[in-house]
Amino acid sequence: MISKEQFQKEIDYIISNAIREDVGDGDHSSLACIPASAQGKAKLLVKDEGIIAGVEFAKEVFNYVDKEMTVETLIEDGSRVKYGDIVFYVEGSSQSILKAERLVLNAMQRMSAIATKTRVFVDLLKGTKTQILDTRKTTPGIRALEKWAVKIGGGENHRFALYDMVMLKDNHIDFAGGITKAITKTKQYLKDNNKDLKIIVEARNLDEIIEILQNDGVYRILIDNFNFEDTKKAVQLIGDKCLTESSGGINEQTARQYADCGVDFISSGALTHSVYNMDLSLKAV
Repeated sequence: MISKEQFQKEIDYIISNAIREDVGDGDHSSLACIPASAQGKAKLLVKDEGIIAGVEFAKEVFNYVDKEMTVETLIEDGSRVKYGDIVFYVEGSSQSILKAERLVLNAMQRMSAIATKTRVFVDLLKGTKTQILDTRKTTPGIRALEKWAVKIGGGENHRFALYDMVMLKDNHIDFAGGITKAITKTKQYLKDNNKDLKIIVEARNLDEIIEILQNDGVYRILIDNFNFEDTKKAVQLIGDKCLTESSGGINEQTARQYADCGVDFISSGALTHSVYNMDLSLKAV
């Protein structure tokens, strides 16, 4: 996984690029009719229900736009909210509040949707050892925000990108000439390049599970698109030799059944690619 420092850099990139995209050479609507000296206050109003996420990100945005702005937080990230709740008040330059408004709302609406979806899975898996993971099926350019939202919702992050973990999927295996060749080549590559990265290998059937287990150095086996019966068999075969992860179209209706098969993790792209933004507004007070 990436370090906290790397993650913070990603957040900084997102903020600077988003402000560049949205503001350009100036917020001319505000510049045209609001005096530079004008001071204002606004509230973040919830017009929906779910898990709120992005409060801490909003603070970073306000600080980036204008370090003189202050935020009074009433509801923290990860809390359940309902229609009419006020999450925070922001106070400072009216022009600065308006400059930050769209980025704050766009981010918080999406992050809250992801956190809400994640919490549904977390609640479904209560009482099992299974944890819910996100995937790389994220919106280009804002992956850090979406993975942050998963954590706020109670889930766990999978690898951040291609560089922080090795994941040998079906195409890698086929192009490399088979499972054993792919694993052997990977271990040699990591040794030659002095890299300490965990190795996950995808299995498409029980025979591939058996072959993976004949190789040392595998951190986790991805049990991909297995039915419940074969997932149970796979978990029994693997035992405590390495960690297990189920994936492949798992949804709210099937997640608990996969967890009951005994897997350590379930990964779902739906956490980030199939959500509807939470309705939030930033209103002057």
